[in-house]
Amino acid sequence: MDLIEYHNGNMVHVLKPGTMKNYYTTEKYLKRFLKEKFKQKDIHLKQLNYRFILDLEHYLRKCTDKKKRLCLNNNGVMKHLERFKKMVNLAVKLEWINKNPFDRFQLKFNKFDRVFLTQRELRLIEETEFKQDRLQHVKDCFVFSCYTGLSYVDVKELTWDKITKGIDDRNWIYTKREKTDELVKIPILPQAWEILEKYRDYPTHNGLLPICSNQKVNTYLKEIAGACGVHKNITFHVARHTFATTVMLSNGVPIETVSKLLGHTKLSTTQIYARVVETKISEDIGNLLLRFKERENHRAFEKKERKGRQGVRSKDPKSYHNLTAHGS
Repeated sequence: MDLIEYHNGNMVHVLKPGTMKNYYTTEKYLKRFLKEKFKQKDIHLKQLNYRFILDLEHYLRKCTDKKKRLCLNNNGVMKHLERFKKMVNLAVKLEWINKNPFDRFQLKFNKFDRVFLTQRELRLIEETEFKQDRLQHVKDCFVFSCYTGLSYVDVKELTWDKITKGIDDRNWIYTKREKTDELVKIPILPQAWEILEKYRDYPTHNGLLPICSNQKVNTYLKEIAGACGVHKNITFHVARHTFATTVMLSNGVPIETVSKLLGHTKLSTTQIYARVVETKISEDIGNLLLRFKERENHRAFEKKERKGRQGVRSKDPKSYHNLTAHGS
């Protein structure tokens, strides 16, 4: 517990509040594990070994809530172990322990395809109008994110002083990502600008758009998706994936540009979001086949031209063969 307290005490000024909240949750699970497994509130660091990690993993997988439902899926378990591993790594660096119990333990995350809206699904949501303000507001904020790539917290904190004219004389968003503190510069597409104009004189608490809590937003989005006939589990973060995939990559925007717009420091992070959708593959293969056809037509034309030139030479009375025949 001294290690955890030392880690969290130092990191609280380095990591974002949302990240620290996750560390506190990991601490809570560790305390419960110690109480149930060891019947005590703390143990010595030298008691940490490979079996401790395996037992902790098993405990996390079996944790249930009041309704006897499992609290964590595989990736949730791995994230808690990953955070605990970082704390143990700190203990090794501080020379509080000589051997790292995680040396032979491998974190195994399940890979999932990230949900995004297709062009048709995005259009369905865009074109649907809701009579209830709560749904219409959430829909507009979600569509705005689909055309800017901003996360929930960045949309919530967007103000007019972050809107400026760019080098192309168009309107741009200049802001820092709350999660990474990375500066992002995003040209405002017409669809996004239309939403900003719609709420220009609307009384909001702080930001430009009338957006409620993240929990309510995600609840309302499920209602919106159902009303629009979109059969996907939609959260606000799906808008960010949609921006990267459907709005940008599917329309030929290079992944390096998309990475800059999303505010990623590494291209590999963007590649997690980005996937080439079937329509883009079909379009690219269609273009490839067209190039093959043009090349084949060009070869056929050249072949025909060569035959034509050979025919002309054979009929020319001054050709070598004709002259030889005439001389003989």
